[in-house]
Amino acid sequence: MKPSGIGGQAVLEGVMMKNRDTYAVAVRKPNNDIEVQTKSYKGITEKCKFFQLPFIRGIFNFIDSLVLGLSSLTISASFVEDDVEENKLADNLADKAFKEKGEAVMMGLTILFSLVIAIALFMLLPFFLSSLIDKHLNIVSTTFLAVVEGLIRIGIFVGYIFLISRMKDIQRTFMYHGAEHKCINCIENGMNLTVDNVMKSSKVHKRCGTSFIFLVLFISIILYIFIRVDSFGLKILIRVILIPVIAGISYEIIRWAGRSNSLLVRIVSKPGLLMQALTTKEPEDKMVEVAIKSVEAVFDWRKFLAGADAKDCAIEAQVAENEG
Repeated sequence: MKPSGIGGQAVLEGVMMKNRDTYAVAVRKPNNDIEVQTKSYKGITEKCKFFQLPFIRGIFNFIDSLVLGLSSLTISASFVEDDVEENKLADNLADKAFKEKGEAVMMGLTILFSLVIAIALFMLLPFFLSSLIDKHLNIVSTTFLAVVEGLIRIGIFVGYIFLISRMKDIQRTFMYHGAEHKCINCIENGMNLTVDNVMKSSKVHKRCGTSFIFLVLFISIILYIFIRVDSFGLKILIRVILIPVIAGISYEIIRWAGRSNSLLVRIVSKPGLLMQALTTKEPEDKMVEVAIKSVEAVFDWRKFLAGADAKDCAIEAQVAENEG
């Protein structure tokens, strides 16, 4: 398997694919046409060399993925909405500028709110629940208590994914998630990017965000074992402070796993791949067609299969044309 360096995510009725500084959102519109919008995005890590250091870059790449993911979802939502004539005021440059600033503020607030909810649900709630268990059972071993807390954390995550996977719209999103993985696996396994070849490819991938989150939950168990403080408030504070550290370590492991197929990598990746059984579903042919369009907007897979380095396969995006 030859790493391509491309990645992406499922969006509303479509797929976003990113290659270096270019990303494309392809969506199946209500009229059955495939709409593709290509844009450029330079992440936080590219603005400062310090942010590119190992174990530091993880947290900033995570923030970048949140920003890019929310932006892609916004684009896809605009595609699937019914065609409505734009308000004439939108043609005014001042109104456009105001709208863009408003969207940027809303995006920032949404990301902040999402992070707060995630920390409360997956980090702090398990701690409080394990503390209640300790209060009633009087668990002496702090190591065992940390393991209990970690298992509760993983249980909450699995339960959350299972519950949302029952929703019809989420099920379709998970099918597009499978289409995204299948396209990348198809290319990286040296096959032409056709619907038939993509459908034969695996729907799980070692560099998936699901695997990253599982690693975050698992590594938190290990790190929290070494917390030896008595203050309840300090225990909470340390858990919040360690989140960037956990994210940094998890990112490096995912990055390593994406470049190697050794026995150790396969062992480390296995739990995350099993978790992807919940977040990826087998797609329909039409979903694969959308994913292929997204790949081809940012990546020259023919050149890649011919032996070119992944860095040389970027496709220049007509950003000005698409945004104009």
